[in-house]
Amino acid sequence: MPHWPRLLPLLLPALIGIGACGTDHPAEPPLPTIQALDVPRYMGTWYEVAKYPNRFQKDCVGGSRADYTAQDDGSVQVINRCRLASGADTEAIGEARQIGDAHSPKLEVRFAPAWLGWLPAVWGKYWVIDLDPAYQVAVISEPGREYLWVLSRTPTLDPDTLNATLARVKAKGFDLSKVTLSAP
Repeated sequence: MPHWPRLLPLLLPALIGIGACGTDHPAEPPLPTIQALDVPRYMGTWYEVAKYPNRFQKDCVGGSRADYTAQDDGSVQVINRCRLASGADTEAIGEARQIGDAHSPKLEVRFAPAWLGWLPAVWGKYWVIDLDPAYQVAVISEPGREYLWVLSRTPTLDPDTLNATLARVKAKGFDLSKVTLSAP
């Protein structure tokens, strides 16, 4: 695992240990999520089209995506990939678990080794805060609004869809001046 230090911080959407770093901001209203998440429909590949820059992905220059696969035990395997400046691809393999009932839009994700899974600090919050009815565009964050990912089933979004998505994100209290578009 020569790239482990570089791999651990990847997350797409996601990604990613976000709950361990995020904090609630009392001056802001609580972050609303979508009402319900159909986890089997959410499985598959999602491409990052925009995000708040973060330390987890500082070495990624493009091609960021996440592959979600349901596991027999009810968990979800998460594989985050991106392209480095050298042109090489890198990946991080993690696990996600749904928090709450079977339709909860709140998940936790871990990229630390499985033997550390008992530690609460290795699980980051992964909240689905926006999702179109066709499950083609999703927005992920955490209660402190410190992290943000706009994901799509395709590597790019048309400008109208992206702008409408970002308008809904702004209405939830996010600073759009921090958003950067991701390179396909």
